Amino acid sequence: MKDVQFYKGTLQPIILKLLQNHKRMYGYEIIQKIRILTQDQFELKEGALYPILHKLEAENMIEVEAERVEGRIRKYYKLTEFGTKESVKRIQLLTETMQQIQELLNPKLI
Repeated sequence: MKDVQFYKGTLQPIILKLLQNHKRMYGYEIIQKIRILTQDQFELKEGALYPILHKLEAENMIEVEAERVEGRIRKYYKLTEFGTKESVKRIQLLTETMQQIQELLNPKLI
């Protein structure tokens, strides 16, 4: 497992990107998808995921739909119209930041 602190600032745009790609997802599904996509290199804990989802909901970025599945209530998260637009900006900002870090770590010699 990788250092969680390193990923901490990137989790929100990563979750937004997953919701862009999958339209709606429930919490455990998000956790599993991140684990699969990182080939078990990063394990997102529920204690880290749900505060982010609650913050995104408070910012009107996502909305929650409750559905009964196998006798249990499952909460699905999906982007709002505002969230769809704003997520593009936040994902772009993360991409630019990653490029800047890459340039700092591997500067081009002039």
